[in-house]
Amino acid sequence: MENNKFKVLNRYHVVFLVQNVMVGTSILSLPNRLSSMGYSQWWMPLLFGIIANILLIPMIWLGLKYRDDHLFAIHEKLLGKWLGKSINILLLLYFIVVLAAVCSSYIQLIQVVALIDRTITGPLIVFLLVLIYIVSGGIKSIARFCIIAFFSTIGTVYILKWGFVAGEISHMMPFFNFDKQEFYTATLKGLMMIGGFELISFYFPHIVDQKKAFKHASLGIWLCILFSFVFTFVSVMFFSEWQIEHVLYPVLNLFKEVELSFLERVDVLGITLWVFLILSTTAAYLWVAKIGLDSIRSTAKTAHLYIIAALIYLVVQFPFMQEFQKLLFERVFYVMYAMFIWPAVLCVIHVLKRKKNEGLR
Repeated sequence: MENNKFKVLNRYHVVFLVQNVMVGTSILSLPNRLSSMGYSQWWMPLLFGIIANILLIPMIWLGLKYRDDHLFAIHEKLLGKWLGKSINILLLLYFIVVLAAVCSSYIQLIQVVALIDRTITGPLIVFLLVLIYIVSGGIKSIARFCIIAFFSTIGTVYILKWGFVAGEISHMMPFFNFDKQEFYTATLKGLMMIGGFELISFYFPHIVDQKKAFKHASLGIWLCILFSFVFTFVSVMFFSEWQIEHVLYPVLNLFKEVELSFLERVDVLGITLWVFLILSTTAAYLWVAKIGLDSIRSTAKTAHLYIIAALIYLVVQFPFMQEFQKLLFERVFYVMYAMFIWPAVLCVIHVLKRKKNEGLR
């Protein structure tokens, strides 16, 4: 693991770190999450992109004030050692549960599509070992993997051809066919798709050109939003409102519509390739969790990586009641909304603390 103050991320690393970490499994289920708005949902990813770009501003501003510190260190500087460490512990628990939720969701999806009637233990262990290997190289290794993952999966956009040709463009109208409650429900569930860009608060010290970090991170955000918009647009064209509401992964069903003479189960190929994007997302979160444990224990150890991976395995495999585990995984993502606005709160605390110190002089 490289030192936290060693700047290794260039502009391309930042763009693809932001973009790939945001994608994850969100695109696969996004049309279903926005189903309360029916066919009017197709433009919502654009709104989420604007929100993400606005929320990025205080994150970058705070990073520029503490150029060599990640968010865990900033907590201790602004809030004091004990309160800062307490918040860091809560954040660490949050990241572990998020990682467990993403891993569980994807492994179960693989089980349904490709490994029918098989347990998830083996695939989960292999997934975690690959994850550890990627993260052990540090944040630059993760950034490089994000670039590889992007170009390895960009071809999946081609599958939209079949949905677009068979779809109905008339589904795009009327434009505002929803009420306030439907819009609120779709926004609450759909905003989860932009989760991941906030991790820039943790790897900001590694960025070489920090003054242009906002521009490069914004490019990453809108690259993700572009893909989300296109997949949502075609899903609205192709599926009925009933299908969008009741099919958990509408985009996965688009894979099944592909007809190739040399390949029968395109959906299996598509969801297998998607593992690159899932690894990108989970690798970044695991790296952040690792430096969080380093910060809490005030020592950087590679063993922390294995400890967190073991905890993720236990959370996924622990014999919770299925309903409780599902509720835990769903509710933990709402903490993400607090993560979106937390840097803005820290910016206010920073300004107030600086004015207080100036007043004492």
